[in-house]
Amino acid sequence: MFEGIWIPMVTPFRDGALDLPAAARLASHLAQRGIAGLVLCGTTGEASALSLAEQRALYRAVRQAVGKAVPLVMGVSGSATGHVVEQAAIWDEEGADGLLVAAPYYVRPSQAGIQRHFEAVAAATALPIVLYNIPYRTGVNIDVATVCALARNPQFAAIKESGGGSLAQLGELLARTPLKVLCGEDALIYPAACMGAHGAIAAAAHLHPEHYVWLLEAVRAGRLERARGIARQLQPLIGAVFAEPNPAPLKAALSQAGWIADELRLPMLPAGPACRAALNNALRDMGEPEVAGAMAS
Repeated sequence: MFEGIWIPMVTPFRDGALDLPAAARLASHLAQRGIAGLVLCGTTGEASALSLAEQRALYRAVRQAVGKAVPLVMGVSGSATGHVVEQAAIWDEEGADGLLVAAPYYVRPSQAGIQRHFEAVAAATALPIVLYNIPYRTGVNIDVATVCALARNPQFAAIKESGGGSLAQLGELLARTPLKVLCGEDALIYPAACMGAHGAIAAAAHLHPEHYVWLLEAVRAGRLERARGIARQLQPLIGAVFAEPNPAPLKAALSQAGWIADELRLPMLPAGPACRAALNNALRDMGEPEVAGAMAS
């Protein structure tokens, strides 16, 4: 299951509340673009700003919209293992297809502590787990040796590797573990795929998701010139999407396209003028409408 292009979906808001009809429309749209699945309540989904009741409502609305044809993975994170364990058990009851679980953030545990944390989460759920390594957010790296130890349990099925600008650890994971390795750095999807990565969880793929699917298919087919061309075409848009904290630029672009309102919850703010200008240039090159000032469409 954990191959191909996955999209960590934004959470639409309107007037401070969840916009469930918009979430359902967006999920249905993305599901028809050849993607492998959706991740809800990840960083891009502003999960830390959502109550548990809101997370459940979002999951149910999206599930109803896409059915069982598109897998739904739920993001689960926290600095206290007990809290994460409680979250994990909930998604078994709801019928999710898997969990994306980050290392504990802020507290910076040892590698032994990280391993015990993930083992406790696995014991609380029957769902397959995607490890999420994103040290620039959590403050800790999940070392390859720790991943190898966890991979002895087949419940740990994949890892989203977001180690920053380096592909070194991704290469080690491919060489030393049986896990499906998903690139978590949108700008590195092409080289990661060439190294053998099984796919990506890509926020920027909200915009032109089919291009990311084509890129991966081209690499797998050995059509590297075509894949390079797609990657080059996408690079300016990816740069613009991450010119300000995620998901503000994405929400600006999706709002202009009419999918959602351009609304975030504090401490996140709408994209500023310089970011919108970069988005305009990139979207124009891709044949998309320009992004105007902050609005609720």
